[in-house]
Amino acid sequence: MWQIKFNVVCSLSSGKFGTLLSGSWDTAAKVWLNDKCMMTLQGHAAAVWAVKILPEQGLMLTGSADKTIKLWKAGRCERTFAGHEDCVRGLAILSEMEFLSCANDASVRRWQISGECLEVYYGHTNYIYCISVFPNSNEFVTTGEDRSLRIWRQGECTQTIRLPAQSVWCCCVLENGDIVVGASDGIIRVFTESLERTASLEEIQAFENELSQTTIESKTGDLGDINADDLPGTEHLNEPGTRDGQTRLIKIGEKVEAYQWCMSEDKWMKIGDVVGSSGATQQTSGKVLFEGKEYDFVFTIDVNESGPSYKLPYNVSEDPWLTAYNFLQKNDLNPMFLDQVAKFIIDNAKGKALENVNPEFSDPFTGGGRYVPGTSSGSDAGPAADPFTGTGRYVPGSASDTAAALSGADPFTGTSAYKADKAENMYFPKKEAVTFDQANPTQILGKLRELNGNAPEEQQLTEDDLDLLEKLLSIACNTSMETPSAQQLQALLKAISWPADIVFPALDILRLAIKNPSVSESFCSEKDGIQFSSHLIKFLNLGGKQANQMLALRTLCNCFVHPVGQKLMMSQGDLIMSQAIELKLSRNKNIHIALATLALNYAVCLHKINNIEGKAQCLSVISTVMEVVQDLEAVFRLLVALGTLISGDSNAVQLAKSLGVDSQIKKYSSVAEPAKVNECCRFVLNLL
Repeated sequence: MWQIKFNVVCSLSSGKFGTLLSGSWDTAAKVWLNDKCMMTLQGHAAAVWAVKILPEQGLMLTGSADKTIKLWKAGRCERTFAGHEDCVRGLAILSEMEFLSCANDASVRRWQISGECLEVYYGHTNYIYCISVFPNSNEFVTTGEDRSLRIWRQGECTQTIRLPAQSVWCCCVLENGDIVVGASDGIIRVFTESLERTASLEEIQAFENELSQTTIESKTGDLGDINADDLPGTEHLNEPGTRDGQTRLIKIGEKVEAYQWCMSEDKWMKIGDVVGSSGATQQTSGKVLFEGKEYDFVFTIDVNESGPSYKLPYNVSEDPWLTAYNFLQKNDLNPMFLDQVAKFIIDNAKGKALENVNPEFSDPFTGGGRYVPGTSSGSDAGPAADPFTGTGRYVPGSASDTAAALSGADPFTGTSAYKADKAENMYFPKKEAVTFDQANPTQILGKLRELNGNAPEEQQLTEDDLDLLEKLLSIACNTSMETPSAQQLQALLKAISWPADIVFPALDILRLAIKNPSVSESFCSEKDGIQFSSHLIKFLNLGGKQANQMLALRTLCNCFVHPVGQKLMMSQGDLIMSQAIELKLSRNKNIHIALATLALNYAVCLHKINNIEGKAQCLSVISTVMEVVQDLEAVFRLLVALGTLISGDSNAVQLAKSLGVDSQIKKYSSVAEPAKVNECCRFVLNLL
């Protein structure tokens, strides 16, 4: 008979043969068997909030308020996982090799027990207290301090269920797939997808009534900064939502109400009254918590009506241009919006943006003095820059008119009309390869050093090897024509031969180094080129690691910089593209952008040599990828590739028509933003 034993237990996990693992405020975890403490696991520096027993006998996990997770075997700490920025609150097992963690930093992380963080998921706007996995699945649920239960599928938060309680402390997925949650109002609720187990209409109505009577702080981060005077009335609820969990705020008299779109019931459901939204200032309402950090503002930006919303966090002590740059980088949005996003921040921060920014601050794209809209240095700076590189302000039409029209508006949904007939086709035929150049050398080297200890002993890099790679990376990032040494190239070859689960920082160095003519000559030569391309091709397997897939594609793109690399890419084109095209099924937009860029670079070469057979194969690839890719930057690059292939070639035009490409791309001629997509599409359609 089990007795009450754990007075100060933070968490419990049960394993085979009656084993229990407990965590406690005293920084230790304990292993119990038949009411006896068999082992004490010591090593954390703060309370142990989460514990789990892995399927493999003897392996255990502990998560702590010291922000770390530890893997234990036979009572000894085998590995420490660091990455969370606040207390680790929950753990969940996916398989013998992978697990999930959640924390007070509002993030969920997916880990391999080898130590690598595979993914980071954001969706909650406050502490995440608990995480639970669906049976025989990688799908999971989370609960937290933002009043919500969130359901995650394929790495995306697909449903948000609000509860009439401030804190949703715990959740558990039952064997039948139902979800049980416990909240701070002392009530346990069960949610189900089964029609047979659904509550009665009276119970559902009672829940909705209770939910509608709750109050929501306007600064939770989920709603962003609210100006009640700008909110629409109830007529806004006549329009259906575009995605499950979409939130709309409605002003009724002096009140502000929050509604959430319920896709299954096809209606807007009131989730509470918003307090602090009328007459409150940012200072009196407090900070906004976003991804575990506090900000003065968190703006919500809809790129388009049917697409996802983006959160733009901002503190008044920050430089608006640097914030805008980081926002665009994080969300893989086009750098052409840099000035407009910065202006949007300034206009919408109610005049509280930092006034005395450092005048010597560099433009994050060009490295020169920062461009400020409206100054003489930028508005007449000559021809628009390449839309791929973002090294200058690219505006397809009249630069001054477009900027003025968007001033103070949402940088992605401004109402100014785009005049396609005034624009010139600067998109295609593209003459030079598009490359992936941006990098953070410090982070790359840090990760390389961190993972070096996980490499097999015979493949581990010495300190001399690491110094050689640091020098090689410096040469690559500074686009120096300096010739790397044979020792540096040998160290790189050693690193890119690491196991697939840890090789990605080495591939990142390779991606940058291959743009150096000496490195290209060495790796892509007739002697070693086929072996080199085969090594990259093996990373393009759809079941492989996404970071490796993306970096291998980017490396292949960068091979097109020099003639020797172009020759290798063209000779191995069939093998490379037949494998790369499988990645169209990936859900990662960075992979799609890299895949589209690879097709574009092939199109650039094929346009130069006018190889109709090669063009036919490339057109087929573009058409196939265009069917499934949704990211507009990837679509844009495919459109440029298509335009480049058919420019000045009537045979290629006929081939494209036979593939039905014209009907395939017509939908992009009405895309509002970014304007370059619809404009490029129209230029292509003119050729067809």
